Amino acid sequence: MKSSCIAIVTGGSIGDWAHPYLAEADFRIGADKGAQYILEHGFKLDQALGDFDSIDSDVMQDISSSGAIVQTFDAIDKDYTDTELAVRYALQRQPKRIILLGALGTRFDHMLANVHLLKLAMDAGVEAVIEDRYNTIRLHQPGAPMTVKRSRHKQVSLLPLTSEVHGITLNGFQYPLTNATLTIGQSLGISNVLDSSEGTVQITQGLLLIIESHD
Repeated sequence: MKSSCIAIVTGGSIGDWAHPYLAEADFRIGADKGAQYILEHGFKLDQALGDFDSIDSDVMQDISSSGAIVQTFDAIDKDYTDTELAVRYALQRQPKRIILLGALGTRFDHMLANVHLLKLAMDAGVEAVIEDRYNTIRLHQPGAPMTVKRSRHKQVSLLPLTSEVHGITLNGFQYPLTNATLTIGQSLGISNVLDSSEGTVQITQGLLLIIESHD
């Protein structure tokens, strides 16, 4: 069955800021401790998966009796993180959009791996975004311009995910670019701001992270 919007809650930092995104979704996946968060805050849990090594037996019983699809994986004998497992299962439902919540936190290795999962969704033709209290992270590829709208975030940063990104053209920004190139290892694209209610980002080659953020 196809879904319009799937929210995935994983084990990083999360709070009340995430609830509008959970309410928006028509299918909710909890990766490991994310399943506990969904249930404890009154949202319907549709699928729970992971090794559940951070959940005690009482909570695990609540998850098992919630009516959700539950898939348990061995903590050692598995190829992917719980978050990647969740994204892969979400993609099987052919959604229009995936929202990753709790994908940022204290483990930088997991955070960076979760950002890379945006490429997994992109390859499947699915729009994906990482949302947290301070950031919105998307991945842009050549083709139609990506629109960035004025929001709670003040800064818009551009970082290459490939070694180089070519043909970067920005419209509606305080610091515009025309057919520019960003190379990985540069900070030139950090902390731009919108000059109007919305702006556009277009590239001709490579993959570009667009990070909207505020302090």
